[in-house]
Amino acid sequence: MNGSRGQLSLIACDSGRQFAERIVRELNRIAKEENEEVFYRLKYTTEVTFPNGEIKVVINENIRGDDLYIVQCIDDPLSPKTVNDNLMAVLTAIHAGYQSDADHITAVLPQFPYSRQERRKTREAISAKLVAGMLELAGAQRVITLDIHSEAIQGFFNVAKLEDLHASGVIIDYLQNYKRIDPTRLVVTGPDVGSAERARHYSKVMGAHLAIVDKARDYSAISKVESMRLVGKVKGMEVLIVDDMIATGGTLINALHLLREKGAEKIYVATSLPFFNGDCADRLDKAYHEGLLDLIIGTDAVFHGKEFVENTPWYEEVSIAPLFAHVIYNINKKRSVSDLLK
Repeated sequence: MNGSRGQLSLIACDSGRQFAERIVRELNRIAKEENEEVFYRLKYTTEVTFPNGEIKVVINENIRGDDLYIVQCIDDPLSPKTVNDNLMAVLTAIHAGYQSDADHITAVLPQFPYSRQERRKTREAISAKLVAGMLELAGAQRVITLDIHSEAIQGFFNVAKLEDLHASGVIIDYLQNYKRIDPTRLVVTGPDVGSAERARHYSKVMGAHLAIVDKARDYSAISKVESMRLVGKVKGMEVLIVDDMIATGGTLINALHLLREKGAEKIYVATSLPFFNGDCADRLDKAYHEGLLDLIIGTDAVFHGKEFVENTPWYEEVSIAPLFAHVIYNINKKRSVSDLLK
C-alpha cells in the first residue's frame, strides 16, 4: 500500500467492542472523504473465560503482515469483568497478534490501567510501570491512551511508543456550542493543584478566568481529603471544574461544596474518564438534586450506555472515538499525528 504500514486491521476485546465500533464508523467516514475504496470493520475474535477465571482472546481471521490495532476499555461499567480481567484479556490479544505475525501491534487503551499507581509512597509496587512492561512483553509496539493520569508513565516504556491523546479539544468544542454557559462569566478551576495545568489550558482557549482549588489529602484512607481552600474568586460566576477522571467522586463533591460556599452560581464539570466507581453516580445524583452540581460532560472513553446517558439529567456524553480514529488512520498512512495529540 502506498506509504502505509500494511493493511489496517482492528480487533476488540469484549469490553472494548462498543468503543471500537465507533472508531470503525469514523474510519469509514474518513476513508470516504479521502476517496478510498476500502471498508473497515472489526475482525472476528473470541474472548474465552474458563471456569477457573483464566481468560484468553483468539483471533479468528488472518492478520499476517497487518497493521493491527487492539481496542480495550479496561474499566467497563457495563460488564461484570474486573479491571484485572480486562487487562489480562488485552494482554492475551496482543500476544495473539504477535503469534499471528502481525507486522505492527498497537494497543488502544482509552483508560491506562493502574495509572494512579505511578510512584511509590511507602513499601509498595510502582504498578503502572509493571503494566507498561507487561504490554511490551506481550508484543505491543505502541499504546494509544487518553489523558494519562501521570506523564511520568511515558518513561516506563523501554521499546513501545506511548501516544497520549487529550479530550480537551472535543470537550471545549462542546462547551463553546453549549448555550447555557455564559463565557464572559466563566471561571475554570480544577479539584486540586494537580489539575491546575489542565485548567489553565481550558481557561486560555476559552478566554475564561482561572481559579485553583488546593487540596490536602490524608493517605491513611482511600479517597480521603483532609482540607480544601480556594485560590481565586468565583462569587457570582459560573465555574467549570476540569479533571482527567472522576472515580469515587469524593474530591469532586468536596470541591462542589467549597465553590458553592464561595458564591459560585453554576458549576459544570468536564472529565475525560467518568469512571463513577462504586456509589459515585448516586452521590453525584444527590449533589445535583441538592443544587450543588449543574452538569457533568464526560467522554465515551468510559461507556455507560445509552440508557444511563438518556436518563441522567446531570450527564452529557461527547464521543472521543473520532479523535482515536484520526490518530489510527494517520499512523497507518505514516502521516503526522502531532496536531491531533494537542
